Amino acid sequence: MDYDVIYIGSGNAAWQGGRFLRKEGLKILIIEESLFGGACANRGCNSKALLDAPYEIKALADNFEGVGKAGNFDVNWPDLMKLKRKRIAGMSVFLDNKFKEYDLDVEHGKGVIVDEHTVRVGDKTFTTDKIVICTGLKPVIPDIEGKEYLHDSTDFLDISELPKHAIIIGAGFVGMEFASILAEAGLKADVIIRGDMALKYFHQPYVQKVIEILKQKNIRFHFNQTVKEIIKDDGVAADDDGLKVLNVENSMNSDELLRDPESKIDNKAYENGFTVNCESGLSLTGDYVIASIGREANVADIGLENVGLTYTKNGIKVNGHLQTEVPNIYASGDVADTGIAKLVTVAIHHSKYLAKELLGKADEITYPVIPAVAYTLPRIATVGVPAYVADESDEYDVHTIKYGKSYSLELKNDPTSEAKVIVDKDLQIVGAEIYAADAENIANMFAFIINKKITLEELDYMIYAFPSSSSVCLYKLHNIHYEL
Repeated sequence: MDYDVIYIGSGNAAWQGGRFLRKEGLKILIIEESLFGGACANRGCNSKALLDAPYEIKALADNFEGVGKAGNFDVNWPDLMKLKRKRIAGMSVFLDNKFKEYDLDVEHGKGVIVDEHTVRVGDKTFTTDKIVICTGLKPVIPDIEGKEYLHDSTDFLDISELPKHAIIIGAGFVGMEFASILAEAGLKADVIIRGDMALKYFHQPYVQKVIEILKQKNIRFHFNQTVKEIIKDDGVAADDDGLKVLNVENSMNSDELLRDPESKIDNKAYENGFTVNCESGLSLTGDYVIASIGREANVADIGLENVGLTYTKNGIKVNGHLQTEVPNIYASGDVADTGIAKLVTVAIHHSKYLAKELLGKADEITYPVIPAVAYTLPRIATVGVPAYVADESDEYDVHTIKYGKSYSLELKNDPTSEAKVIVDKDLQIVGAEIYAADAENIANMFAFIINKKITLEELDYMIYAFPSSSSVCLYKLHNIHYEL
């Protein structure tokens, strides 16, 4: 065999574990047809974090409107994009050097599985004992008329100028996070949702808080709508609300279509405009249309049929060892259909686990509680047992910790931060929902508490740095066992 393990894909699901296997003496090949590091490093997480940061600062500064804020904090998107492109351009180079440092072999091109032990890249073939598929997910583009006019998350995160009026199809992570950026930029957007919920995996009362903030900033929401077609219409004009209502009676959310007399959306004509028509008769106009209806397994043309592997949009089915139906072929990261959240942190967990598994040092994979964050403004996070499960069970109690209201001075004049903390009958913390500017950090704190089973008494004994959002949240948290 040429190699002990071949990874198809070079993201965190691959190299994080591959380096440990190499350290143990195994010969490793990583195949990548695009940029080293995959989507997160080059087209997703890193780009989003960099582009979001100034708008996060702007939102925090706005807390002091009328009580200390002087002047405006404006974000220059073209300059920010120049920085983003410069920084992200270096990611692949950085990882290339890292792979060399770890003594990992690499091959540029599309990896195609020929048989159980052979992978082809162009006119080269490589034999291996084990194959690990790490090709991740790709954006879903709906099969509708005019789909060629749709942009995905990769496009938006590399756009030179922000659109004046975007139409966003979908309200998951991508759609809601982009809507927050556009809102803070003072621009307009319409968000079209097939169902009746945005960010359906998050605590809905907190989602509604974010929606209300976005509505106040020219973001409109249209629930229970299915997009039928997209039409390119140079010079198309929108009415005062940026809407064209063709058939309100057939709309399942006609209240959303009513004219808002306080709307800040002016009558506009877009030089390169688009009309998005929905099955209900709702018609929206704008200058940029984003598809954010989810992601699906990125496995086209990699030779799964050559070894009899099947897949769904959720990925390739694996067992508790991340092993596919072909014993020596594994799937890691987002492309693995495990039923677990598809996050970069989970991909890293998979990759490190597989290193132990392939060395014969692991039992079935297990997962700690996994925090998830929607990087809206403000953020929403969830970790452990969700509140909706606790509300429907006699095994848990839910306590609302309004630490922002009590400590607004310490939290940069933000009285809205709060958390819902789920405890079992022994008062052990088992879950949390967070709504706060830095919900991601509070979620990490709760993940540590839950995974390590730290008791309320132990938390009460500890001394924390003050002022800080974690300290004031924890201080309020301590009151749970005193109140009972």
